[in-house]
Amino acid sequence: MLKGKLSLSLALAVLVALLAVVPAFARSHAATGATVTVKASEFKFALSTKTAKHGVITFKVTNKGHVEHDFKIGGKKTPMLKPGKSATLKVTLKKGKFKYLCTVPGHAVAGMKGTFKAS
Repeated sequence: MLKGKLSLSLALAVLVALLAVVPAFARSHAATGATVTVKASEFKFALSTKTAKHGVITFKVTNKGHVEHDFKIGGKKTPMLKPGKSATLKVTLKKGKFKYLCTVPGHAVAGMKGTFKAS
């Protein structure tokens, strides 16, 4: 009888521990969000995807072109990137459509712009 109570107590302790760990794992996993690779060149951006689930989105931007570029979205932007250089930009986006562009004068007009959708 004592052995059965100990086994039941141990099983309950394991269950309680699992119930405490699973929500914490889910929160930390959800907080990481999506990662989008962005290749900048003259005069365009190539994104690995133009849609992602809303929340924290990480944009990994690499300048594959021959002149400096940056990447602006959701009120944040990368530093000016020299050819071959990269930067990471974390942006929290609500559901909706967000314009992105290069802020170098004339680059957006030449085609370095687009729309990203957070669903």
